[in-house]
Amino acid sequence: MERLSTPNKIQTFIDELAYSADGTYRCPLRVLRERIAHCFDGALFAAAALRHLSYPPLILYIISNDRDDDHLLALFKRDGRWGAVAKSNVVGLRFREPIYRTLRELVMSYFEQYTNVERKKTLRSYTVPLNLKAFD
Repeated sequence: MERLSTPNKIQTFIDELAYSADGTYRCPLRVLRERIAHCFDGALFAAAALRHLSYPPLILYIISNDRDDDHLLALFKRDGRWGAVAKSNVVGLRFREPIYRTLRELVMSYFEQYTNVERKKTLRSYTVPLNLKAFD
């Protein structure tokens, strides 16, 4: 974890993990040990790693229509601007630099790449951030 000293380094680490297509959910420690993750695992791992860097452990759930998968982001804020770290098998659904003034702006930056296998745009809504500190 000590090598993961910035959000960009966390994203690079997550990108290097094998993508899991199974239904197993892994805690951050298991992700570190097994070097495999899917969207949910990656977001929880990123939130834990961001927390290690003194960011609040925030996640946000992106909801698609019924013909696609939903997505999970680990959020961070720098200088009042939102950014995100994420694990995905789609390159365009991963990292975002902290340049977005609102969460809506951040989520909408995923809209163009958020497509299903029929190439239809499927992003429909998103949740408020969940602070995982509540589950300590």
